[in-house]
Amino acid sequence: MDKLHFITEELGKLRETGLLVHIRTIEGPQGSWITVDGKKVFNLCSNNYLGFANNPQLKSAAQKAIEDYGVGPAAVRTIAGTTTLHKELERKLAFFKGTESTVSFQSGFCANLAVIPAIVGEGDVVFSDELNHASIIDGCRLSKARIVRYEHCNPQDLQSKISDEIRMNQRLTKEAENTPPQSPPSQGGERKVSHNEKRTGRFLVITDGVFSMEGDIAPLPEIVDIAENFGAITMVDDAHGEGVLGRGGRGIADHFNLHGRVDIEVGTMSKAFGVVGGYIAGSKKLTDFLAQKGRPFLFSSAVTAPDVAACIAAVDTLTASDSLVRQLWENTAFFQEKMRQAGFNLGNTKTPITPVMIGDAKIAKDFSQRLFEDGIFAQAIGYPTVPLDHARIRVMLSATHTREDLTWAIERFKKIGKFLGILP
Repeated sequence: MDKLHFITEELGKLRETGLLVHIRTIEGPQGSWITVDGKKVFNLCSNNYLGFANNPQLKSAAQKAIEDYGVGPAAVRTIAGTTTLHKELERKLAFFKGTESTVSFQSGFCANLAVIPAIVGEGDVVFSDELNHASIIDGCRLSKARIVRYEHCNPQDLQSKISDEIRMNQRLTKEAENTPPQSPPSQGGERKVSHNEKRTGRFLVITDGVFSMEGDIAPLPEIVDIAENFGAITMVDDAHGEGVLGRGGRGIADHFNLHGRVDIEVGTMSKAFGVVGGYIAGSKKLTDFLAQKGRPFLFSSAVTAPDVAACIAAVDTLTASDSLVRQLWENTAFFQEKMRQAGFNLGNTKTPITPVMIGDAKIAKDFSQRLFEDGIFAQAIGYPTVPLDHARIRVMLSATHTREDLTWAIERFKKIGKFLGILP
């Protein structure tokens, strides 16, 4: 008997509905033009916003770090894996982000898995935007806190949900005060603790800064105001904001001038910074606490020295100049204006993330394949990454794209869009 027969069935269902992901293979470094499955194509789907993934300064820093520190840490951070490079990166990230301190992790995903279960637990409540990233969702689940989802980028709904929770807490507290103490358990039994007895009243409000599939920006000033009014902790995942928003790419807190008012900022080094890794920025007591309680920090090997050195070079480059960030936004404005003029629906994006809305998953996959055949690498995104009937081609713009290449790509989008009936 095949105990894994359900896998065959699930894969078949994905194939039938057009949701089976075709994983392509990159042959060489990231850039505007790359080789994919043996074909040279214009790259419109990597997170390489600033071109750092193949930047000469970053490569040189990584190569030197290999000579100085070797290829691997061979230990977790708390035992023998913390090097002077890790401390230098954390110091420079804190200066760049305008926070008191940072602590680095193996990825942005690991950062979310580290901080959320460390901050809240059973009896606490997390208020999470309904479109938050999977790493936030998984971090919330691991925490065992109660999860309350509020409508996407809707501060009014967030306020309503927190008010409802407070009223429920007050009711449960009143009921507990009027309930006689439970008798001790019988021999061999265990007295069950009621839900209201477990409540600590700790609230955590979490949002992405920039939403990776929509390209829209969280209304962070309103969210912070609401959290402060209710005494809630605020956390923002700035994965797609750093290197993009704010002065020289300093992120969403800088973009909205909210320095000192966001309790926890989560970041990644694998998108605009072009390398790999994650970090949490905030107060010194927060980062000290996470170094003691963040399980990915405690139980997974440290990021390798060449990666850390490359991250330092990226931070140094952005600290010195905002020219790449300005070029990224110029390319974004040009591409999105021309695509909208052509008749494409780009949703509510306010960033270089450009969702070309298709709707049907099979049509989106067909669109992506035809783009590939025409020399453009832009992947279709469907369920479960986005809701059913909201499939799209997600275009990711970069400072390395030229105006000529973008114009050429737009013409191919228009040709295929008309052929598939997306455009009139």
